[in-house]
Amino acid sequence: MGRPPPCHDGAIGRGRARRIAGVRRRSVCRMTSPIVEPPDPTVPPGDQPAGHLAPEPLLGDASTQESADLEPAPETEATGVEPYDAVLLMSFGGPESMDEVMPFLRRVTAGRGVPDERLESVAEHYYARGGRSPINDLNRDLQKALHDELRRRGIPAPVLFGNRNSEPFATDVLRDAHDAGVRRVVAVTTSAYSSYSSCRQYREDIAAAIEALADEGRVIEVDKIRQYATHPSFTRVYARLVTDAVRACGQPDDDRLRIVFVTHSIPEAMDDTSGPGDGEGNLYEHQHDEIAHVILDEAGVTLDRNLSGALVYCSRSGSPHTPWLEPDVNDHLRELARKGVTDVVVAPIGFISDHMEVVHDLDTEAAETAAELGLRMTRVPTLGVDPEFVMGLVDLLEERAAEARGEAVDPAAWPGAAMPSVCRAGCCPNLRVAKPAACGMD
Repeated sequence: MGRPPPCHDGAIGRGRARRIAGVRRRSVCRMTSPIVEPPDPTVPPGDQPAGHLAPEPLLGDASTQESADLEPAPETEATGVEPYDAVLLMSFGGPESMDEVMPFLRRVTAGRGVPDERLESVAEHYYARGGRSPINDLNRDLQKALHDELRRRGIPAPVLFGNRNSEPFATDVLRDAHDAGVRRVVAVTTSAYSSYSSCRQYREDIAAAIEALADEGRVIEVDKIRQYATHPSFTRVYARLVTDAVRACGQPDDDRLRIVFVTHSIPEAMDDTSGPGDGEGNLYEHQHDEIAHVILDEAGVTLDRNLSGALVYCSRSGSPHTPWLEPDVNDHLRELARKGVTDVVVAPIGFISDHMEVVHDLDTEAAETAAELGLRMTRVPTLGVDPEFVMGLVDLLEERAAEARGEAVDPAAWPGAAMPSVCRAGCCPNLRVAKPAACGMD
């Protein structure tokens, strides 16, 4: 079946902002569609999204983890995430001190021949913040929020936290969990969309961890929840946050205001192959396009305004000869200023928390560009630990557990269709070298 056309007005092509015209109605265009941490992070890499508090400490950080806390619930006790013994929050990672910055960047770019001189320019972004990326602290906040929501629902499964590229490393966290009796884990990654670097690369690292532990005689199973950009909680929260930001910016003239939806740029070839192997590709871009349209539509309906916006990109890296998705957010801001726009609401819908791409590329670089142009810029918060977002993630954990138990599920999705929790063959391939990947058919 062919893919429906993107929801936008005007001619659209790569290298141009995807303009999204606001309307006072509900969007009727629906698209199956995926964000991303960068595959070649020569800019700050993807630092690459109430209730009763149980008395036991949180899990997953080697500095606080006790083996007794990792003991799975008795088999006779319903956990809500059975057959899983634990939840793993898995993220990209980031340095937490000045002396961790260069080793972190070398680890991220290993095997790509990136010289230290190039990495040093990226390192400056971290050094300006004392060598500490915000991402690990933000993920600990999300770990705690997931823990609290699970406990609120009466689910005693521990929540672990592990990274791909910095301590606590996911392999080490899973090793400790195995030694404490955990045998089956369900993962939540901090990337919501579908592409190689936001989905399959996580799956490759999960497979590598499983293999490394198997070589040590430790057998552990890891599944993951589906990519969740099309889960209703994701779009609903961002629609609310954008609506609040439009109210707060104080510009009543729709002709002078633009909503700027921002996500991480990726190589065009990666976008071309994003999505199922038997699909049409470009799922990464189309997911963002549809979500941006729906958010704009919802804000317009709520505020009774004719809002307009565009999808743009940040954090481009790699060779200048390799085409990446465009336009860059700073170029787009310059174009808006030339057209007489005075106010911009910048919505980082490609990210779930305020990590380096947000605090440097948007809060620093884009903010400086806006100030130079005389644009008033309002930045929309990321999802963080918004209760509705966290509840959505726990809903997805329970959905994945039901699937693992062989129960029929009806996955909630808006906009578009739900992505599968077990990726189809050929989905979002590694274009550099084929590697084993967990949580999929290949």
